[in-house]
This record gives sequence, structure tokens and C-alpha cells, in this order.
Amino acid sequence: MRDDRSSNVPDLPRPLADYLEASRVALAVASADGDNPLLFVNPAFSALTGYTPADVVGRNCRLLQRDAPNDEARDKIHEFLSRGRQANVRTPIVNFRKDGTPFVNLLYMSRLTSSDRTRRYIFASQFDVSRSQPEKLAQYDVDLGATLSKLEPIAGDAGIVVEGTLLAIANSAATIAQAKLMLADLEASGG
Repeated sequence: MRDDRSSNVPDLPRPLADYLEASRVALAVASADGDNPLLFVNPAFSALTGYTPADVVGRNCRLLQRDAPNDEARDKIHEFLSRGRQANVRTPIVNFRKDGTPFVNLLYMSRLTSSDRTRRYIFASQFDVSRSQPEKLAQYDVDLGATLSKLEPIAGDAGIVVEGTLLAIANSAATIAQAKLMLADLEASGG
């Protein structure tokens, strides 16, 4: 019998669920079907967003966006989810914590597929770049790279393939500058 940590992800192998649960990186797993409802969030996700698994499991992660003007990011995410040509996507997007505080999330998404190439899950990582220092973003990039490196063999042992990897890291200073502009625009519009 599975425990509460991994029971909310149907058919997600226990070693994989346990690994995601223990990660210091904010992680979420969504269904690859329908409206991509969240199936799992780890404690780091809850610490970042203020949302517990009970708040978000079964809902699409877009609830974090509220009514923020995220047109460019939404287009990138929609392209990733609907077309399937790109292995992953990485984009800054304005999100809101449960308490209403806005932040710019550096979202990374990839697919987890079964060995027969059936898309089973969407894997996502979140990081607050809105008030971050370049060295913290660089450390997040290292942590995310390590998470993906360890995730691949654990998933592989369970017959799941991680599509795409984090091959190129965005320029940290440019990402932080873009995040600050996004927050300034949001604050100017009264968001």
C-alpha cells in the first residue's frame, strides 16, 4: 500500500514519487491528458507558493497565474503542451502565492513518457526569479540539472522516459532583469 505522499499520483512508481517528494527544487507533476490537472506537488512547491497538495491537486496549475498578463509565456506553454515537437519549455511567468503576493516564476516543463512513448505526465519545476540574485538563480540551475540527472535513471528503472533535458541555461542576469520588468508592469497595472 502506498503512503499519502505518493498516493495522489496514479501509477507513478514509488521510487520516482519518493525522489520527487524529497527534492529541494519546487516540483509538480500533472496529467498529460485533458486540462493537465496537477497530480502531485512536493513540499518545496508548497513552500514557494503557499499552496498545499489539497489546494491544487486536481486543478490546472494556471490557477497560480490568476489574471496576470502572461501572453508570451502562455503561448510558449500552449505550444509545448499542444504540439509536442519540443522536448521541454523554460519561460518566466507571473504567478501568485496563495496569499496573493505576485512573483515571477522561472517555469521549466518536460514530459514523462512510458517506454512505448505514451505521454503520461508533465513534469514541472518552479523558481522565484523576481527578487532573486544571479548567484541564487545559478544555484537553482545547478540544482535543477542535478535533479534531472538523478530523475532520468530512477524514471528509467520504472519504464518512464524524461523527454528533454536542461542543456542550455538562460543568462541569469537577463532572466532576472526580465522578471523585474514583468513585476514592475504588473504593479503599474494595479495587479
